[in-house]
Amino acid sequence: MFEHLFASFFKTPDNQQIFYLRNVKEFDQSKPILIFNYGLVCSNHHWSFQVTFFDKLGYQILLHDYRGHFQSTMGAVEEVTFAQMASDIKNLCDHLHIKKAIFLGHSMGVNVSLQIAKDYPELVQSLILISGTYMPVKDIMFDTNLMEYIMLVATLFHQRYPEVLQKIWKTGGLNPIVREIIHTAGFNRKKVSREFIEIYLNRMGQLGVEIFFKLIDEMSKQNITSSLVRIDVPTLVIGGLKDGVIPNHLQRSLANILSDSETYYLKTGSHVPQADFPDFINERIELFFQQKLNLN
Repeated sequence: MFEHLFASFFKTPDNQQIFYLRNVKEFDQSKPILIFNYGLVCSNHHWSFQVTFFDKLGYQILLHDYRGHFQSTMGAVEEVTFAQMASDIKNLCDHLHIKKAIFLGHSMGVNVSLQIAKDYPELVQSLILISGTYMPVKDIMFDTNLMEYIMLVATLFHQRYPEVLQKIWKTGGLNPIVREIIHTAGFNRKKVSREFIEIYLNRMGQLGVEIFFKLIDEMSKQNITSSLVRIDVPTLVIGGLKDGVIPNHLQRSLANILSDSETYYLKTGSHVPQADFPDFINERIELFFQQKLNLN
């Protein structure tokens, strides 16, 4: 992943441990710093092509796990909110003496990045927003409101049979039918390997299903629409025209509201275009940095 890797933990004010990785021992604020925010029950594996690319170009990079994810801790699942996650990242940046950074978000990571831009605007130099939306996901995911009913049934099943659902959740990556569904629905299957999908599902299984329910709820009630017009940093909105999870017109809507934004869409890109076409995505982001931020 990194040519030079430094791993550590940061203790939050409420005594939780946030795990993070960086490619430099100390950050130099005079040089660009990239902070990556991954999606719903995803991991930094979704950024693997971008991290390798920008590390080789000499960018300073910070990766982290949200509270309650993987090696980071949490007191209770109720603590896993976008406001708290944004606060954790701000406190981590303070700890590392990062005063300004470029935030890259994918899917739910767009929500987290927008929350940071809303709550801590002084911290944000620029935004790269991939396959995300500011609208309640239960109303728009898969371009239908079916998710509202699916989540209702799933929640009731979880309340009645929590151990059964947890077992299904943890072993989903072993099921070839599940792998096939995820590969087809969420990715460009001609471009993304089965190994990538297996890693994704195995890591997803490490997270409790309670985290999934809590964050879907967060994505459904995040009240950030009125704050978007006040986000005035250079922003690149990226999407795949074949995104079946977050419809492409919602990404265009987000770009239209943000005051200093431009867009880039891949014709056969899926919900994870940075994995479908990493070379195109990496080159477009680097061009954006050069043209909008004068990062040469």
